[in-house]
Amino acid sequence: MLIESIRHKALRRFAETGSPKGLPSGSSERLRNMLAYLAAIEVEDELRVPPNFGAHRLTGDRRGEWALTVTRNWRMTFRISEAGAIEHMDLEDYH
Repeated sequence: MLIESIRHKALRRFAETGSPKGLPSGSSERLRNMLAYLAAIEVEDELRVPPNFGAHRLTGDRRGEWALTVTRNWRMTFRISEAGAIEHMDLEDYH
């Protein structure tokens, strides 16, 4: 899937340059694998097959968004557009 937009500044820099500055400690290798995984899948259903990184849909006011587990309390969140592209990707400490 094409990754169209990344909100989190450090995650965007990491995706573009490989610089881990500003990311949660010790997460760069897992994030690198996650970004490669997301770029390689072709349809949304593939998010549920291993290695799924704890992929789950969010509910409530965040309905329509996906979350992947980065570390114990950090999640990568994003939406999938009608065209099948990943958009509004963010890195959040939401627990």
